[in-house]
Amino acid sequence: MNEDRLRALLEAVKSDTHTVDDTIARLRTLPFEDLGFAKVDHHRAIRCGFPEVILCQGKSVEQVIAIFERCRHAGGNVLCTRADERTGAALLDLDPRAEHNRVARTVTLRQQSARRSTGVIAIVSAGTSDLPVAEEARVTADIMDQTTVAIHDVGVAGLHRLLAQCEPLQSANVAVVVAGMEGALPSVVGGLVSCPVIAVPTSTGYGASFNGLAALLGMLNTCASGVTVVNIDNGFGAGYSAALINRLAEKNTTQQG
Repeated sequence: MNEDRLRALLEAVKSDTHTVDDTIARLRTLPFEDLGFAKVDHHRAIRCGFPEVILCQGKSVEQVIAIFERCRHAGGNVLCTRADERTGAALLDLDPRAEHNRVARTVTLRQQSARRSTGVIAIVSAGTSDLPVAEEARVTADIMDQTTVAIHDVGVAGLHRLLAQCEPLQSANVAVVVAGMEGALPSVVGGLVSCPVIAVPTSTGYGASFNGLAALLGMLNTCASGVTVVNIDNGFGAGYSAALINRLAEKNTTQQG
């Protein structure tokens, strides 16, 4: 259930094309539906602007399928994160319309027409090893109807590669910057752009990187203004936050216009 569907439902009652009993039956699962092992939050799209996201990690395939089915039935777009091969294949068998991005480890199902943002989110990654996290951020922003531009393999080991991308970087409303190792890239990007930068440390690196802790601490200690940091490997959180920032930027622009 989302705001558009709720509005249409109320208009149908108003025009007598739906009975009150029919409407009550459709609203029965609000604000959540109890599956026993999970309480599916069908009200979240109305409150937050996007339906509940399914984290597949730690769940059985059967549990993911059950939650996916209820989210699909609600009519909104569906996003599953941390989906392994077995889970992805099962969801595609369930609904061939779904898309399994094996790099991002996501499964998406678009059931509503895209309303693409005019503002752009830049998804920047330091190296090819950071692609899974960067792709998770991009897929998340994409299913939330955001326009994205991907800028890959522009880490600080070769700054000329990043400087060659200044135009798309400086045209973005928000930048998601993904890096492992020492995690220096967000600081550099933060010194080049006037938009918010969301830094994402990854667990990529050798022993002293401590599975991303070194990158996390480096990003938290950035001297660049406008840089905020999410947790290690949290591409989803970065993509979601970037989408919210871009939505607000567009809303403010529309109101001022």
